[in-house]
Amino acid sequence: MSIPVKVLCAIHLGKEVLSSDGSLTILHDISFDVFDGESVAITGASGSGKSTLLGLLAGLDTPSSGHVELVAQNLNQLDEDGRAKLRGQKVGFVFQSFQLLPHLTALENVMLPADLNGMGMAKENALACLEQVGLSERANHFPTTLSGGEQQRVALARAFIMKPEILFADEPTGSLDEVSGNRVIELLFELNRANHSTLILVTHDQALADRCQRQLHLQGGRLL
Repeated sequence: MSIPVKVLCAIHLGKEVLSSDGSLTILHDISFDVFDGESVAITGASGSGKSTLLGLLAGLDTPSSGHVELVAQNLNQLDEDGRAKLRGQKVGFVFQSFQLLPHLTALENVMLPADLNGMGMAKENALACLEQVGLSERANHFPTTLSGGEQQRVALARAFIMKPEILFADEPTGSLDEVSGNRVIELLFELNRANHSTLILVTHDQALADRCQRQLHLQGGRLL
């Protein structure tokens, strides 16, 4: 039996920010491991630190204490360019607000990570990804002409074009109606299985959290 491979380690993570009242602690001493191929949901009430934690895990923000090891690299030892390069090669993202570039077509949005990372056959791969999410006929449409569910499916295609080792998703169904949200959830897990990716997502949706193999619950910035 093969030994599970750690793809992410959070080690005594803390995050403090300055506020008008002084220092505010958002996260307290968070430690856990995530293994290759796992699906993990981070849950908790609004203000519990979920999105802050996701940002630290992905190297989008730096911790006040502790560190993150992402695919065996200590993010604290990388500068901003180094973290960006690692994300470009190993990580995919899906956000609640889609984060599509409005002046690019659906196809161009999906191609963007491939172009930035010098991937060959970017257009062909992007078209294949759009077909996987059922949007090949909308390839030349701009985001403003797409529904919310269609925009999130474009975002899914963009997230998976580089076949990421880890996919981070921040409230991926938070701004969608139930039907569109369910379609996105099914595609998210389907693409994740097909790409053998590790999935780490933040959600308020208990039904979505229950689809994951493991749940990490935050309360007041602490891991329960």
